[in-house]
Amino acid sequence: GKGNTEAAKSALAAYPQGLQVGGGVNTTNAKEWLDAGASHVIVTSFVFHNGQIDMDRLKSLVEITGKDKLVLDLSCRRKPDDPNGPYYVVTDRWQTYTDVIVDKENLELLSQYCDEFLVHGVENEGKRCGILEDLVVLLGDNSPIAVTYAGGVKDL
Repeated sequence: GKGNTEAAKSALAAYPQGLQVGGGVNTTNAKEWLDAGASHVIVTSFVFHNGQIDMDRLKSLVEITGKDKLVLDLSCRRKPDDPNGPYYVVTDRWQTYTDVIVDKENLELLSQYCDEFLVHGVENEGKRCGILEDLVVLLGDNSPIAVTYAGGVKDL
């Protein structure tokens, strides 16, 4: 929103290579954020487009950023009609389900294009009710790269 770009660039200048930037990142602005001092750019909706992984977009972004500067946001949730089913990547403020299941196969595929995954356990995000333990186990057992998990932490 208004004023956020300037504030983000100010923070990056104050702590170069110490912060990651996400929100609206795409092939037209990723290099600008990295040049401004971001250690990584975080991407979701640009890559998970129209409910699917857009591999052309992902590859074009990696050409600009390099694998080592890209974080893929795999924020996910289960479908309401299948509360014990798989986790799906969601976009658009976590309202739009993609056809991308968070599983070993997709984690391995996507890890070839990024340095890290950011995963919000959407159902528990902001509720301080505990983490989605089965999701954390799935990520720990199957991700070949670093994962930052967010959502539901209630105490340390």
